[in-house]
This record gives sequence, C-alpha cells and structure tokens, in this order.
Amino acid sequence: MKISIKKSVMAMALVVPGLMMNVASAQEYKLTVAGASPGGLWSLLGAGLDSAVKAEYPGSTVTYQTSGGGIANVAVLQRGDASLGMVEDAVLQLARDGAAPFREPVNDDIRVLAYLYTWAPMQAVMRKEFAEKHGISSFEDIAEVKPPITIAINKRGNIASNVAETMLEAIGAGPDELKSWGGDIIYAASSEQSGLLQDRRIDMLLNSLFVGQSSIMQAASSVDVKLLPLSEDTIQEVSEKTGTSAFTIPGGAYDWAPEETQTVSVSTALAVRSDMDEEMAYNLTKALYENYDKIANVHPAMESLTPEVMADVDVVPYHDGAERYLKEVGLR
Repeated sequence: MKISIKKSVMAMALVVPGLMMNVASAQEYKLTVAGASPGGLWSLLGAGLDSAVKAEYPGSTVTYQTSGGGIANVAVLQRGDASLGMVEDAVLQLARDGAAPFREPVNDDIRVLAYLYTWAPMQAVMRKEFAEKHGISSFEDIAEVKPPITIAINKRGNIASNVAETMLEAIGAGPDELKSWGGDIIYAASSEQSGLLQDRRIDMLLNSLFVGQSSIMQAASSVDVKLLPLSEDTIQEVSEKTGTSAFTIPGGAYDWAPEETQTVSVSTALAVRSDMDEEMAYNLTKALYENYDKIANVHPAMESLTPEVMADVDVVPYHDGAERYLKEVGLR
C-alpha cells in the first residue's frame, strides 16, 4: 500500500507540471482594440495584435473596433467600451494634463502596455518655388520672412492638427500672424493635402506622416518641393508642450531631400485602463513583446519595431503588470 501511494505521489509530481502548463496555455482572451477608420495602418495593427496574442494564447481574439482615433479612444477606454486602445503620445500628454479637449486629468485611468511605432514625423513640405521666392530654408524662416503663406494641416480633432498648431505658434506663426501676413491655415485630411499642394492652392503641408508616404510622393511627382528642418530650440519647445519626440528624417529618404532633416515625431501607444487585472496585463504584454514580429510584419512601415522601441513610453506610466514583465526581461 505504501509503495502504491509513493508511486502515485511520484506520478503526480510528473503529471502536475504538465497540467499546469496546459492550464496556462489554455488561457484565452476575447478583446477589442479601439483604433480609427476601418482601413489604414491602425486596422492592420489590430490584425497584428490579434496574431501576437493568438501566438501566445491559442483561441484568443483581438477584434479591431473603429473609432474616432486617439482622442476618442481615451474616452472609449474610460467607459470600458474596449479592452485596448491606440492612442498617440501627444494625446496621452493632453489627457495626463487635463488639457483641451479633456476637462480634467485622466492619468489615473489610463496606462500603457507598449509603443506601436515612434516614427510618424511632422513633415513640413513646401513648394520649392515658394521657398526660393521668399528665401525660406528652415521652418523658423517662415516667421522671420512673414510671407503670405497658406498652410494645410490636418482636420481639427486630429492630434496632428494640434501638434502642427503648436509648431507654428512656437516660431511666432500662429493663425493670427499668418492672416496678418496675407496667409491662412486650411484644415484638410491627409488624403486631400497632396492635391492642394499640386494645384498650388497651398504653399505648404504640415502633417504627421510616415517617411515616403504616398501622399508626399504623389505631390512631389508633379510639383518641386522642399522639406524644412526645425531648430533644436523649436524641437525642444514643441516636444515639451505636446509629448512628441525629436526625430531625424534620413538624408536621401527623398530624392529631393539629400540632407538630414530634424523635426518631431508623433508616436502611438497601446493603452489600457489602469484597473485591468495585473496578471492579464502581464500576460498580454508578454504576448506582444515575445511575438512583436507579428505586429512588425503587418506593413513595411512597421519594420523598425523592436521590443526596445515598445518599452520606451514615458508620457504616462506602464500598467503594473506590463512593468513587471518589462523588468523581468530587462527592458525597464
């Protein structure tokens, strides 16, 4: 009898770890991620997130949910209408500080798991003819020269529009100044801006776009253009006010921009509610970081994604569960 009990205990010692592994691997998550429009990069990122979580926890699903974008996604998370939300760093800073359109700080409600990308730089693309006529070679020259310039920025409510306005105000070229010089600001979607530049209805577009974005390439195919760099002082001021970060567009990224161009970049993070279960946040973070290639492979624009990039958010804190995982693997 003693022998049989001993054998049973030994058998359990061998079997239980296997059972525990099966329990862990049997974990399934049914999640939604709030993005923006039905198409575009964010919807592809939603598919990448789904693949990454599935790879770690088979049977799980992450469903992409259309939304109004980063600003709207903060409210979506607060209401509990989605499990995850894509939110730009500039939006996170507004939310953290309770700045418009937020009525009060929401930092206690929102945490992050990872950056999804950090390379959507603000690009000031000016018609070369206009730049040469007025002697403009840098972003700051706009305020120095005070030309009758018409600039297209993104539609109101898009965070790139907020950042563009902050950039212009930082050099003393806000809406009132532009109008006093005979110029103006036009609020237009990214898809509309290249046509406005090609038709010479604007002199410059200022928008957060991936390097080599088709809208810029399209405009440059029919109109000679110039990429304007920002000074270090402007970069620092804009970064402090918006939560963006310094970014260098490599020389030669465009045939018509052979020199490096300094600017700021809008980044996008994956945010969650701060009251998400800690173990769940840990598990999701582990799934995303250990299967980051599933996210990086959704589009050529994502090929620079690495765990180190994902672990570099500093606008708002990481969720406790995410922080625990990142410390375990030496990323924080």
